[in-house]
Amino acid sequence: MALSGMRGLSVFISDVRNCQNKEQERLRVDKELGNLRTRFKNERGLTHYEKKKYVWKMLYIYMLGYDVDFGHMEAVSLISAPKYPEKQVGYIVTSCLLNENHDFLRLAINTVRNDIIGRNETFQCLALTLVGNIGGREFAESLAPDVQKLLISSSVRPLVRKKAALCLLRLYRKNPDVVNVDGWADRMAQLLDERDLGVLTSSMSLLVALVANNHEAYWGCVPKCVRILERLIRNQDVPQEYTYYGIPSPWIQVRTMRALQYFPTIEDPNTRRSLFEVLQRILMGTDVVKNVNKNNASHAVLFEALALVMHLDAEKEMMSQCIALLGKFIAVREPNIRYLGLENMTRMLMVTEVQEIIKRHQAQIITSLKDPDISIRRRALDLLYGMCDVSNAKDIVEELLQYLSTADFAMREELSLKAAILAEKFAPDLSWYVDVILQLIDKAGDFVSDDIWFRVVQFVTNNEDLQPYAALKARSYMDKPASHETMVKVSAYILGEYGHLLARRPGCSPKEIFIIINEKLPAVSTSTIPILLSTYAKILMHAQPPDKELQSQIWAIFSKYEGCIDSEIQQRAVEYHALSRKGTALMDILAEMPKFPERQSSLIKKAEDSEADTAEQSAIKLRTQQQTSNALVVTDQLPSNGTQPVGQLGIVKVPSMSNTDDNTSEQGVTRENGILTVIDSQPPSTVSPDLLGDLLGPLAIEGPSVTVHRSEPSVASGLPSGIRADALAIEPVEELANNVQPIGDIAERFHALIVKDSGVLYEDPCIQIGIKAEWRSHQGRFVLFLGNKNVAPLLSVQAMILPPSHLQIELSLVPETIPPRAQVQCPLEVINLRPSRDLAVLDFSYKFGIHVVNVKLRLPALLNKFLQPISLSAEEFFLQWRSLSGPPLKLQEVVRGVRPMPLAEMTNLLNSLRVMVCPGLDPNANNLVASTTFYSESTRAMLCLMRIETDPADRSQLRMTIASGDPALTFELKEFIKEQLVDIPIPSAPMPPQPQPISQPTTAASDPGDLLAGLLN
Repeated sequence: MALSGMRGLSVFISDVRNCQNKEQERLRVDKELGNLRTRFKNERGLTHYEKKKYVWKMLYIYMLGYDVDFGHMEAVSLISAPKYPEKQVGYIVTSCLLNENHDFLRLAINTVRNDIIGRNETFQCLALTLVGNIGGREFAESLAPDVQKLLISSSVRPLVRKKAALCLLRLYRKNPDVVNVDGWADRMAQLLDERDLGVLTSSMSLLVALVANNHEAYWGCVPKCVRILERLIRNQDVPQEYTYYGIPSPWIQVRTMRALQYFPTIEDPNTRRSLFEVLQRILMGTDVVKNVNKNNASHAVLFEALALVMHLDAEKEMMSQCIALLGKFIAVREPNIRYLGLENMTRMLMVTEVQEIIKRHQAQIITSLKDPDISIRRRALDLLYGMCDVSNAKDIVEELLQYLSTADFAMREELSLKAAILAEKFAPDLSWYVDVILQLIDKAGDFVSDDIWFRVVQFVTNNEDLQPYAALKARSYMDKPASHETMVKVSAYILGEYGHLLARRPGCSPKEIFIIINEKLPAVSTSTIPILLSTYAKILMHAQPPDKELQSQIWAIFSKYEGCIDSEIQQRAVEYHALSRKGTALMDILAEMPKFPERQSSLIKKAEDSEADTAEQSAIKLRTQQQTSNALVVTDQLPSNGTQPVGQLGIVKVPSMSNTDDNTSEQGVTRENGILTVIDSQPPSTVSPDLLGDLLGPLAIEGPSVTVHRSEPSVASGLPSGIRADALAIEPVEELANNVQPIGDIAERFHALIVKDSGVLYEDPCIQIGIKAEWRSHQGRFVLFLGNKNVAPLLSVQAMILPPSHLQIELSLVPETIPPRAQVQCPLEVINLRPSRDLAVLDFSYKFGIHVVNVKLRLPALLNKFLQPISLSAEEFFLQWRSLSGPPLKLQEVVRGVRPMPLAEMTNLLNSLRVMVCPGLDPNANNLVASTTFYSESTRAMLCLMRIETDPADRSQLRMTIASGDPALTFELKEFIKEQLVDIPIPSAPMPPQPQPISQPTTAASDPGDLLAGLLN
C-alpha cells in the first residue's frame, strides 16, 4: 500500500496506532467511518484520487476487524478507472470486501472481461487475480472461456499465462460443472512442453485437478510428465532462480509425481523404465543434512516418490530400498523426519511383499512408542498395529501392554482397543488371549469398552477347555485389594458360571468365592450390582451340599436389594430370592449358559471398517480434513429397519434384561384425565443381536432409572399392566414439573467422588451427568458423560467451567443438542499450578420443553487428587521430619469435633485420600504416621509428612501435625485433612417400603406400577 501523496491516510493510520486502548481506537474509527459516509453521499463531487484515498481507509478499517457495510459501490466503480493506481485499489478492495454472491459484482463483470481481453498486461493480471480470489459461479460462466484463451495464447507473456492457469484452476475447483474442459487433453499436453517453469508449475497444478476428476482423457500427458521429471532430475535443465537449495524446482517435481498417481498404471515399457530411473535417482540422492530448508524440500520430493513407487507396484528390490531408507529416517534425531518415516512406512504396509522387510525395524518402531512427541507415538502405534501378524503378535501385544501403564490419557482408549483386536486376531491359543484381555482391564479399565469383555465371555462360554483356566485367572485378579469395576464384572460373571470347576482347589470353595466377590459390592455402581446378584444365585446353586451359612448371607443380600429403587436390581433380587427357595428346581432354572452362536467379532469388524476408511488405498484420492467436535455423541436408537448393527464399537448401552417386552420401555407416555396412556407404540424388535448384552443387563453409565415424584397418587396405579416400571423415568415434554428437582443429594454425590474417580455427579428426571477421572502427577483428565434420559432432545445445552486461580482447566466443545436416549462424552483437561483447596465449578444449563434448568456443580478436582502415596522407612521418615522444624513448614493443631472412629477406619480414610499410613513408625499404638507426595507446577514433587495423635479415652478429638517443604502446601493440606475428619458424610439407611392400604383388587398387587408407587410413597 503506497502512502506517498495521501497524507490523510497516513495521519489516520498514525492516530489509530497511537491509541492507548481499544475504546480510543473504536472512537477514532467511528469518527472516520462517519466522515467517509458523509464524503460518499456527495459522490459526484469526488475525484478518482479522493475515492482511492477513502477506499484505502475503508480497507484499513476492515483489516482492523471492524464491519464496513457501505462504500462497496465506490470500490467497484474504481475498477473501471483508466489509471493504474485507482484501478489497483478498486480490484484489491473489491476482492477483500465482497464475496462471490454479492450483487455489486455483476456490475463489474463487463469491466473485468474488458481488462482480461485487453492488451494491457498489468490490467490483465489485476483482473485475473480478482477472478481467482472470488471464483464465483457467475464469474465462471462469463469469464472462463476468455481465461482459457489467454492461457493457450502464444502471444501473451508468461507472467499473464501463469496467472491465467491459476485463475482457471480456481474456477474449475469451485465450479467444475460450469468450466468446459472437454477437448482440453491436447492443449494440456502442449502446455507441458512449456519452457518457462512458472507457466509449467501453474499448468501442472491445473493438470492435477483435471486428472483427479477424469484421468482417462489425459493419457497423452503421461510421457510428457515423465520427460519433465527427466529434465529436472537427470538433466537438471533448470534456471538458477528455480533451484531451491540445490534442488531443481521441487514444486514441479512434487506436482508431477502427484499427477502420475492418478493414472492406474503405466503400460508403455520405455516410459515406465524412464520413470523408474528417475525414481531411483531420487531414492539414491536423498539424505538427511543439517540445513532444515533443504531437508524439507528434498523430503517432500522423496516421500512423493515413495507414494508413486507404491502406486506403480514397483519391483521388490526398489521396495526394499524404500524400506531401508525409511528405516534410516525413523532412527534420526529430527522429530519431523521420524514422523514422516513412520507415516510412510505405514503406507508401505499396503504392499504385501515388503511386510517381512518392515519387521526388521520392529525394535526401532517400538522405541518410537516412548518418544516425547505424541504425534510420533501415534504413528508408531499405527505402524505396530498394521505390521502385526501371527509371528510377532506376542511381542507387539506385550510391548503395548507394557506401554499402557505410562501412555497418555489421550492414547489409552485407542491403545486398549488395538491391543484387544490384535490379541483376538493373532492369538496362538485362547488362554493367552484371556491373559491379555484381563491384563488390559487391570491396567486400563476406564478405557476398555464393554465390547472387549463381552468378547472374552463369549470365548470362555463357547470353549469348555478354557473355562477352568479363565475362572482361575479371574479368581487371582479378584484377590487384589483394588480392582477396576470392569474387572469385577467379567470376573464375577466367569466365577458365577464356572467357579464350581475350581471347588477342589484351595481357596476356591463357593463360600470363599462369595466372600471375595462380596468385598467388591460396596464399591461398585448400580450397573454392576445386577451382575453380582446373578453371580450370587449361581454360587448358591453350585454349593452342594447346601451351606446354610452361605445361604443365609446371600438371602440377606437379596432381601436388602428387594427394596431398591432401581427396577432392574429390584427385579433380580426378588426373583433370585424366590428361586433360591425352590431347592432342586434351582438347578434347572439357573443351568449353565448355552453357547453363543458363532458370529463375526464386533471388534474385528470395526477394525476392518476403520481400515477401509482410513488406509490410503490409492494416493490419487484428494486429501481433505474435516474438523469435528471433541464431544462424542452415542445414541441407543435403533435404525429404521429395527435392528441394531452388529459390531458398532464405542460406548454402548446394552439392552436391559427384563422378562417384559423390550419395546415397552421405549413407548411414550401421556396423561388423559389423570391416567397414563401409552402412545406411539413400536412393534416388537427382532432377536437382539447382542445376546451377551441381553444376559448382562444395563451397563450404560446412566445408572438407575428414577421416576419423578408426582402429587397425584393415581399416576402409578393407572399404569397398564405389562409396562415396565422404569418406563416412568422417560417423561414426555408436556408433563415435566415446573421446577426440575435433582434426584439424590448433590452434596453426598460430591463427597463420594472425593475418594472415588468415577461416579454420578448430578442427576434429575431429564439428564444424568457422570464423571470419570484419571490423575498423574500435577495433571488430570476428566470425562463428563451427559446422558439424556428422555425420548425428546435436550436443547440449548451449555457447559462452562469456572476455574479457581490455581487450576488450569480446558473443556472440549459441548454440543448444543443431546439427542433422545443419547450420551455425550466431553473431555476435560486439568493442570494444577499450586496448592489450594478452592474448587472448580461446572455451570451447566439445558432446555427441555418450556423449562430451562441451570445448575452449578462442584468438580471433584481437589487437593488430594494431586497426591501420590509413598512408603518411607523409619530412617527416611524421621530424617525428613527433623529437617522440617517449626512453622510455617510444620504446623500442629488440636482438632475437635472429629467423628469417633477406630484407628483402622481412620487408616482406610487416609489411604482413600491418597495419604499412605506407615505402620510401626510411631512407638505409640494410638498414633498414625503417614506420608505422601504432592504435585503441582510450582512445587513439582513435594514430600508431605503427617502425624495424628489420638486419645483412646476421647475419640472426638486428636492432635494433627503436618510438615512439608512449602508453607502454603502445609497449611492447605492441614485444613483439607481436618475437613475430611470433621465433616464425613454419613449415608442414610434406605427407608423400608411402607405398606399401602388395599384399595384395589388383589390382582393389582403384582402390577409393576403399583409396586413402584409403593416404593416411592
